[in-house]
Amino acid sequence: MATILITGAGRGLGLELARQYAGEGWTVVGSVRDDAGEAGLAKLGARALRLDVADFAAVKRLPQALGGAPLDVLFCNAGVIGRRGAGFGSFDFADWEAMLRVNLLGAAALIEALADNVAASGRRTIAVMSSRLGSIAGTSGMTLPYATSKAALNLLAKGLATTLAPRGIIVVALSPGWVKTDMGGAGAPLDPQTSVRGLRKVIDGLRREDSGKFLAYDGSSIPW
Repeated sequence: MATILITGAGRGLGLELARQYAGEGWTVVGSVRDDAGEAGLAKLGARALRLDVADFAAVKRLPQALGGAPLDVLFCNAGVIGRRGAGFGSFDFADWEAMLRVNLLGAAALIEALADNVAASGRRTIAVMSSRLGSIAGTSGMTLPYATSKAALNLLAKGLATTLAPRGIIVVALSPGWVKTDMGGAGAPLDPQTSVRGLRKVIDGLRREDSGKFLAYDGSSIPW
């Protein structure tokens, strides 16, 4: 039976990822930050781990919490969008720094801590939840704090694809599209179910040569 660990699994896309993978018979482990998230995963028969990905000491203890269990897929989904409307001239640097700590450094800490678990599995796949806003080629200059955190996350994925290649690990950056979640807002064109079905299809079809790519939920490539 395949196993996936999803961070930020208490709501939104993380919870939908947990729901769909659990429905397919996978063993699902999800990180959550509150009782509501834990209860949501319990309804799915998934295991909940209390974790703040920005608590790097706690992240480092994850291998022990998992008992060395192999992870077929590590999905670094946890992320924050920060203070909305913070553009040039009104940057909130403390908020920006906190965002980088979660969106970038949290993912880096998780991958570093759990690379052995992924390498011990059959699928050996790591996915980071990026955003099309992290495309440098396609940037409009909007939402710069969030966009820079995702651009940096993309570089992390690209670099680690090379670093972890000798261990047979595939690393990809994925964009879920603009989705109706607390982060995406009610005006987004995609529902979580459609986005996650697409993300799962992309993950299922990954080959070794796909490692280091930046892919949309529909499988199309996104320019760096």
